[in-house]
Amino acid sequence: MTDRSALTKKILLGMFLGLLLGSLAHSIALDDSNPIMQFGINGLIDLGGQIFIVTLKLLVVPLVFVSLACGASNLSGGTSLGRIGIKTLGLYLFTTAVAISLALIFANIINPGLGMSLASDTVFVAKESPPIKQVFLEIFPSNPVKAMAEGNMLQVIVFAILVGVAISKSGEHGSRLRDSLDDWNEVIMKLVLMLMSVAPIGVFCLMTTVFANMGFGGIFDLAKYFFNVVLVLVLHFALTYFLLLRFLAGLNPLRFYKDFYPVMVYAFSTSSSSATLPITLETLEKKMGVRKEVASFTAPLGATINMDGTAIMQGVATVFIAQAYSVE
Repeated sequence: MTDRSALTKKILLGMFLGLLLGSLAHSIALDDSNPIMQFGINGLIDLGGQIFIVTLKLLVVPLVFVSLACGASNLSGGTSLGRIGIKTLGLYLFTTAVAISLALIFANIINPGLGMSLASDTVFVAKESPPIKQVFLEIFPSNPVKAMAEGNMLQVIVFAILVGVAISKSGEHGSRLRDSLDDWNEVIMKLVLMLMSVAPIGVFCLMTTVFANMGFGGIFDLAKYFFNVVLVLVLHFALTYFLLLRFLAGLNPLRFYKDFYPVMVYAFSTSSSSATLPITLETLEKKMGVRKEVASFTAPLGATINMDGTAIMQGVATVFIAQAYSVE
């Protein structure tokens, strides 16, 4: 993990240097017409950051499909897939429910949007909710190629699991295809790691562009909202996960967090669970002793549908916007 630790330090350094350079450019009041801003920060540097993000996104679908298909094909013997699948989905739904509940509770205690009094003539008209039958129907792909092209991850997940189950039941033919998928999995993981080797540059470009255009003022203007989100994230991390690790998994939470430190830094700096998957899988298998077939099934599924941080952000944002616009 020496190379991983070195890369983690480089990513943190890229974040700091980007914040420093961007804040400096903002503090000397460079406007969009200034050549440094126009061709430098909002031109070349922003282009580097956007290429990094776009490249991360292009890897999501193949990474999730291949990992899940491999995991499902290895777990399909007996009742393993059903048992592990139900437990995994149940845990993900539970942690997401806890996350959104904490967000709504603390947002209503802190009241991050009170006093802003934002006036708007815009009238929001909510779309009619589709019937529950339609919601379940749209989870299943009628055209898997279209689902992959559009990045419809739920449909991609269903198709990957079905392919994995079919592989496990196809005897010698399935075994050959499983070996091929394992090879593809290794190639895709290597591709992600190749991209992560330039992550410090990508993170530097992203941070520079954001702070050059917004400065710290953008954070200070929304300080109450910002710290509300951070507070709930910390509580969920330190309380919910701590209790689950200690009493459900029987692990030492502090040891777990220590072993997972590189994974958390990668995820924080790239804002991408999918880009962090190779490091997540490596840590699960080599440091945690999780079986490869279990890790390759649960980790990609969690990176795709178990977004507790997003649930917290949206919960706080809902209360914040409603209060800012004086909507009950």
